[in-house]
Amino acid sequence: MRKINKQNIFGFIFLALLVIGLVAPFTFLKVEEASETVEQTVSKKTFKKVAKKIEQPLHDVNLPNFAKIRDVKEKKRKFFAFIKPAVAAENKKILAKRVEVERLIEQLTLEQPFSLEDEALVAKLITQYKVSKKFSLLKQLYELQLKVDVIPQALVLVQAANESAWGTSRFARIGLNFFGVWCYSEGCGMVPSSRNSGADHEVAAYSSVKQGVERYLHNINTHRAYNVFRLIRGQLRDQNQPLAPEILATGLTAYSERGADYVLELTEMIRHNRPYFDLANK
Repeated sequence: MRKINKQNIFGFIFLALLVIGLVAPFTFLKVEEASETVEQTVSKKTFKKVAKKIEQPLHDVNLPNFAKIRDVKEKKRKFFAFIKPAVAAENKKILAKRVEVERLIEQLTLEQPFSLEDEALVAKLITQYKVSKKFSLLKQLYELQLKVDVIPQALVLVQAANESAWGTSRFARIGLNFFGVWCYSEGCGMVPSSRNSGADHEVAAYSSVKQGVERYLHNINTHRAYNVFRLIRGQLRDQNQPLAPEILATGLTAYSERGADYVLELTEMIRHNRPYFDLANK
């Protein structure tokens, strides 16, 4: 695998920051703050504690109690080890689909006819990855090539840690939602305690870590908010460069209202936590 020289890194980051300025500041995936477990009402001379009803998990997964792990190194190791298998499995599935897309592109370029199975596969993928049916077949396949691709494990892991407060947030504990993914049908998840009046979104709840990771990766690969991310990834592929997580993170400003500050935080987390990515395998 080729190394990325400094000139290429700066070029990619400059390009990302230039395009970011053109991206609308909307956020599709957003984390709400967990609600307090205890409310205090104050009278003139007395304090009265009113305990809220304990919220039961919406899953049957044996989730580690990350909040009770005091050793920082151990907490990081266990958190990454808990999330990592689902990330690796889903990326493996995506990569297998990508191989098929590249095969179809080569086949079409060589003017070889598609089988009925090939045509069915294209129809399935353009629906799954939200590619316009109005495009020509070749353009559909090139769009799929941009969208059907992996997301570096390091980037996924630090986003999970950032968005879930290392697995301690309400949404992670109750709904296995480590990425703050929203949903829009009543009862699809958890109602944020600070949701604005008139808003109807909920924070999605999942039955497994695998389902949550799959939904997160699919959002990054299909939602229009992350066009910049996919363009950067596509350029890295075209230039035979590795998918460096620090570079790809610059395409995620729309993930958070904090924009560029959020990206800088992710890149710092990647840098500081590299040793723990490997420890997660031990």
